[in-house]
Amino acid sequence: MDDLRETPLTGLHKALGAKLTGFAGYEMPLQYGLGVMGEHLHTRDKAGLFDVSHMGQVLIRHEAGYGGAAQAMERLVPVNLLGLGEKRQRYGFFTNDAGGIRDDLMLTNRGDHLLVVVNAACKADDIALMREGLPECEVTEVTDRALIALQGPKAVDALAPIAAGCEIMKFLDTGIFTSDYGELWVSRSGYTGEDGYEISVPAAQAEPLARALLLHEAVEPVGLGARDSLRLEAGLCLYGQDIDEHTTPVEAGLSWAIQKVRGRGGEREGGFPGAEVILDQLENGVARCRVGLRPEGRAPMRAGTQIFGSETGGEAVGQVTSGAYGPSIEAPMSMGYVAASHASAGTTLYGEVRGKRLPVTVAEMPFTPANFKR
Repeated sequence: MDDLRETPLTGLHKALGAKLTGFAGYEMPLQYGLGVMGEHLHTRDKAGLFDVSHMGQVLIRHEAGYGGAAQAMERLVPVNLLGLGEKRQRYGFFTNDAGGIRDDLMLTNRGDHLLVVVNAACKADDIALMREGLPECEVTEVTDRALIALQGPKAVDALAPIAAGCEIMKFLDTGIFTSDYGELWVSRSGYTGEDGYEISVPAAQAEPLARALLLHEAVEPVGLGARDSLRLEAGLCLYGQDIDEHTTPVEAGLSWAIQKVRGRGGEREGGFPGAEVILDQLENGVARCRVGLRPEGRAPMRAGTQIFGSETGGEAVGQVTSGAYGPSIEAPMSMGYVAASHASAGTTLYGEVRGKRLPVTVAEMPFTPANFKR
């Protein structure tokens, strides 16, 4: 792993005995002593601490303030940023000319500028896209801060003594807090389906903050293994696996993230890459769509499994993009894309595993209910 980049918390991961792996060019913890299932269940029950410092944090500034930055950014995303309230966060995605998803991201109105958090694997391309596509804006990558996710029903109990006032935040609220660990940029969000926070902290204070949070009886460190099963139970996409440049937001079931003002007949209709494709799909539907899948038995159907409409013969009608065992639901779960004609919940399909077609049922997502702080 000599060629992998480290985060400000790599030393802590090693001190805690993490099993490390390469992910998006970084050396990251796969799991700790509790193991993947233990970390997953602990996060659902109490609180898990995740290192997400590999993700990109980017500030977008315009001489006209937030409105100028938001208006410019709307050329790249099909999201209503001008209507986003101050200290509020919104999910979105960069699209390409074919309507595909270049990356998914989080966007925050910081009063006089825009904060964007992008995926690690796409970070360099995303920053280049913004610098080229927003010539009137100042695009600054934040390189001196770490990013920590604290997720689970007890997350608020652990963070409130450190960032007083975070307990009154609602889902997708953001704030800047003074603390013993420097200025903290906090959002009440995450990618597990649980209540929790993402905390941007000065890099030099990342390990002291993480250690302070881990002193709380409810908090345990959690690696990428449980992060994956948690987000899959929550029905959330992993970029590069469940969504990519060849998948449109409508196919992916992410139409809810395209506000009406950017849709057909809206005040700021289109104006983003691939708008014609995406707006047509919103009106007329798609040939395939992302669905939840519940295999019979205990064995998960993994990514790449071909899905068929019948037990024998016929062409594949879809493919699994993510699959794992769900510790909270005590059953296997998958998500993938199937032909729209086979996408109704309750439909029985067949996944081909080692030459055998095994039954799998189309299911509603999320597989476990979300517990966001509304």
